[in-house]
Amino acid sequence: MFYGEYEHTVDDKNRLTLPVRFRTLLAGGVVLARGIEKNIDVYPRESWDANVARIAELDSLTREAREMKRFVFAGATVAELDKQGRVLVPPHLATHAGLAKDVVLAGVHDRIEIWDSSEWTTHLNAIEGSAGDVAERLADRRS
Repeated sequence: MFYGEYEHTVDDKNRLTLPVRFRTLLAGGVVLARGIEKNIDVYPRESWDANVARIAELDSLTREAREMKRFVFAGATVAELDKQGRVLVPPHLATHAGLAKDVVLAGVHDRIEIWDSSEWTTHLNAIEGSAGDVAERLADRRS
């Protein structure tokens, strides 16, 4: 399971060092994909298919399903960590997330999200005030 926030930097060769505590879970490689928000999702390679199964099963005869599949799958890429625990961030994904040098890696249960530091701060500020309301709405769905 992934959790926590980690501040890192992207080097001049677009490599990002992943936190030591995540490396064992990512030893088999990773899949980097566009996040729904302005971020990059990083999945362990072994769990990629299970994590995106709901999207894969969408009916491709609908425009929305085709668009969602393009968004997720066309931009996805498989990568390996080097001996220093770094992963290469492809330019198209860095552009999607608006990555500058300083980034935040957020552990989000089954994946890691990579955010530009300023975008992460903006995102957190936007959701912190509504987290209680969202929690109540989600709790109502469980009942």
